[in-house]
Amino acid sequence: MINDNRKDNSVYIISMLVIAAIVIWGFLSPEGFGSAANSLFNFLIHNFGWGYMLSMTFFVVFPVGLAISKYGKLKLGPADSKPEFNTLSWFAMLFSAGMGVGLVFYGVGEPIFHFLNPPFASEPGSVKAATDAMRISFFHWGLHPWAAYTVIALPLGYFQFRKDSPGLISSFFTPLIGEKGVRGPFGKLVDVLAIFATAAGVATSLGLGVLQINSGLKYIFGVPQTITVQFLIIAALCLVYTGSAVSGLERGIKFIANFNLFIATLLCLSLFALGPTISILESLLTGIGEYLANVVPESFALAPYGGEFRQWLGGWTLFYWAWWIAWAPFVGSFIARISKGRTIRQFVTGVLVVPALGCFTWFAVFGTSALYLELKGLANIASTVSTDISTGVFEMYMHYPLGMIMSVVMVILISTFFITSANSATFVLSMYSTQGDLNPPRQKMAIWGVLQAALAFVLLMGGGLQALQIASIAAAAPFAIIMILACYSLVKALKSDEAALREIES
Repeated sequence: MINDNRKDNSVYIISMLVIAAIVIWGFLSPEGFGSAANSLFNFLIHNFGWGYMLSMTFFVVFPVGLAISKYGKLKLGPADSKPEFNTLSWFAMLFSAGMGVGLVFYGVGEPIFHFLNPPFASEPGSVKAATDAMRISFFHWGLHPWAAYTVIALPLGYFQFRKDSPGLISSFFTPLIGEKGVRGPFGKLVDVLAIFATAAGVATSLGLGVLQINSGLKYIFGVPQTITVQFLIIAALCLVYTGSAVSGLERGIKFIANFNLFIATLLCLSLFALGPTISILESLLTGIGEYLANVVPESFALAPYGGEFRQWLGGWTLFYWAWWIAWAPFVGSFIARISKGRTIRQFVTGVLVVPALGCFTWFAVFGTSALYLELKGLANIASTVSTDISTGVFEMYMHYPLGMIMSVVMVILISTFFITSANSATFVLSMYSTQGDLNPPRQKMAIWGVLQAALAFVLLMGGGLQALQIASIAAAAPFAIIMILACYSLVKALKSDEAALREIES
């Protein structure tokens, strides 16, 4: 246990200075910032793409192996501890934090894009291209992102609830470098990187959410897409997500997450019933089969001889893998915080397998409904997506019964995804900046809530959202190594944990 009661704000101050410098640079010189971020990202993808692929594959294998081992029945917490939240609320919170606006943003857009621009030997716009598009979408949103979150959340939950360590990423290095090392420069560097990756990653997601909400309001009600409207959207949602975070996990965050899951399920079931039901069912089953048949070869697929596939790989698969790693500190920390009392086996099933099935279902319903219209010549969603990917889902809805009503509900869902991501991030950032306090002070949460909104708005004004997204991915690249070390640290701690061994044998 790390016992240091001295108030140390160095991580908080350094993080604030780094974020402020990035924001000022991105606002004053968006082109220069974007160019630098792109250069760094391209360097990493070109030279270390193989590292991303190997790391993400390992992240899938490790938690599965741990779950089926003798350690699978070990609890994250004392042997008599009970889960803090019921299973439905637990799943609602982790799913909402882990996917957020991206699921809505790409649910229609990604399958349509790959349908028109197939990376494999398929004719654009063909039935084969549609099948490949769904398989690719399943691959990008399947086990791998949740695996990245799991390998942060699992060791963090173990050290938090079994070793009484603070809720910091650096804390699970104690078995490797000792308490003194964790409190030293290395530990602070890890926590600063975690704060930056979280703040930057969530800010870009919030920016994307605001753009899609604005697009939906324009598409439905004719509300103009202006920076003033976007400011009002951010300000209104900031009040809600900061308020829910300040209200705490039980009252605020859990309530919003449950409501969010209800709306998402309602929209999914409605489109399933009103859309091409049989095609959706067939697409889901075919997609899962294609995923299982191809997940291993695609997890190792690179382009050693160059060509167009190399460019596609860098822009999609490797970009996604880097993006999930960038989000892992935030989502993993939040999932760890809400998972006390779960066994490792329950945890891996709930965090890795079930959410992946949820993503498969979402893409099967929304992606298939859009592809069906395209293949039957009933709509030209592709043209809409190529112009503005954020409006693809609204264009699709207009060709189905109750399209206007479902579009309005979709705007509500995007807003609740926005809120759940932001309030979870607000909670986690407050934990990081209060030396891992599992119940951080409300004042700190209010500060982080406003700062996230300000960061997203400044980047929207400066046009630097994409550049910041790339910068956060580049800065989070070291986390692939940190995550591998976290797995090793967890195994080492488990093997030397006599109480855990007695619990397993009992």
